[in-house]
Amino acid sequence: MIVALIVACEVGFWVLLALGLAVRYLLGWRRTSVALLLCEPLLEVVLFVVTAIDLRNGAEPSWEHGLAALYIGFTVAYGHYMIRWLDGHAAHRLSGAPKPTGPPRHGRARARHEAGLWLRAVLGAAVALVLLQLAVWYVGDSGDVSSLRGFQWVALRTVGIYGLITLSYTIWPRKGPAGEPERSEPRKERAGR
Repeated sequence: MIVALIVACEVGFWVLLALGLAVRYLLGWRRTSVALLLCEPLLEVVLFVVTAIDLRNGAEPSWEHGLAALYIGFTVAYGHYMIRWLDGHAAHRLSGAPKPTGPPRHGRARARHEAGLWLRAVLGAAVALVLLQLAVWYVGDSGDVSSLRGFQWVALRTVGIYGLITLSYTIWPRKGPAGEPERSEPRKERAGR
């Protein structure tokens, strides 16, 4: 049941995102699109509550509960980033805004970009670790919590491996084509410009 709910939350995430962006750029209803996009976090709240109810009703902690915690952590860490990225592309395709610049591809700018993404992974892992630890305490001595502990290690290993990959961008930065200047991070537009 939990896996089906995770799939439903993921599908719901993309449906709400598509509806929100379509309403914003095709119909011009900015407030309605904001309301639709603000419904995104409710999906994670529903998943969290259903998982807690499942454990309270005596379900044996399993990989499904661990996966739910990792999914919630990932969505908390990367959800806004993904929405902002897709919003830029939707604005370009549907309302004629300039094409969004991609992430830097070379040098220190790429290393900074990767470090920012890694920090998001740290945030996601921290959320998952907290949720998993709360589940361990919630179940207590009455159940086998080894699968929940196993998912805590999955979160830590993932952050560690991603950290090593991110560090490689700093130690061995990719060089750009000869004669091409290093591009820095794109500037964020300020209000009023």
